[in-house]
Amino acid sequence: MSTDVTRARIAEIEAVIRPFIRRTPTVAVDLADFGLATRAIRLKLEYLQHSGSFNARGVFANLLTRPVPKAGVVAASGGNHGVAVAYGAMKLGIPATIFLPTVASPAKIERIRGYGAELVITGERYADALAASEAFVADREAMVLHAYDQVETMLGQGTVGLEVETDAEATDALVVAVGGGGLIGGIAAWFAGRTKIVAVEPEDAPTLFDALAAGHPVDAKAGSVAADSLAPKRVGELMFPLAQAYVEKPILVSDAEILAAQAALWETVRIVAEPGGAAAFAAVLSGKYVPAEGERITVLVCGANTTAVNFSAA
Repeated sequence: MSTDVTRARIAEIEAVIRPFIRRTPTVAVDLADFGLATRAIRLKLEYLQHSGSFNARGVFANLLTRPVPKAGVVAASGGNHGVAVAYGAMKLGIPATIFLPTVASPAKIERIRGYGAELVITGERYADALAASEAFVADREAMVLHAYDQVETMLGQGTVGLEVETDAEATDALVVAVGGGGLIGGIAAWFAGRTKIVAVEPEDAPTLFDALAAGHPVDAKAGSVAADSLAPKRVGELMFPLAQAYVEKPILVSDAEILAAQAALWETVRIVAEPGGAAAFAAVLSGKYVPAEGERITVLVCGANTTAVNFSAA
């Protein structure tokens, strides 16, 4: 297990990044409003974070604790990490070059450009963009900001767990979508077995599911409607021991279930979530995760970079 990503270090990082991130709220909802049996749950509204996703936490953890060279930073991303890097670089006056695959959504491409970062779109999936970014940085003195397999990134993402725990009501189970695993790894490090951590992945991108079955990170399918945020090919090496120790066997949800959750969050709570941001809720809405009697659950809604609601047509 990584000894570098710990509860104590997450608390230290939280104090460093606090001036640069939002403390996102939780909202109580009744599952009866979604056509399910009456049950109160909470939604952690991390989609309200700066840059539209939790990734801003890990980005600022990197930018505020690592020496940034004059050449700036380079990042590869399916989308949200790139948006967060571009946002953080803009706020701190740092040059940034972002590599995205062609699967990245127009909303994320537009936000990166709007924040002023250099943008390179190459390859079909995150792994292709990562390879291109590694070739780019090989002969440059820029700092690499990894989307998930980086200690500072995981420490920043772990502050989501800190906020959930220190909210007014206790949580017995936290339901979290998984891509590369930086978010769930950081959260798992924070709770360290004191709260059940439920992983959710798309059926067509079962990165953690396959890794746990194999006993180590392995290449997995990288499809799904949520491919621009939850299909990195394989989970990170740093998060994997934490997942083995503290994370439940992942629940796999279909693209149809993800889209149904995305639509239900909008229609019922007026939450605009991208597919990856709605994936955790899809496990609950589909009935694939049914809370135990009396179990207090929090579901993380983690990303909102989408054009699903077109206000220009209103």
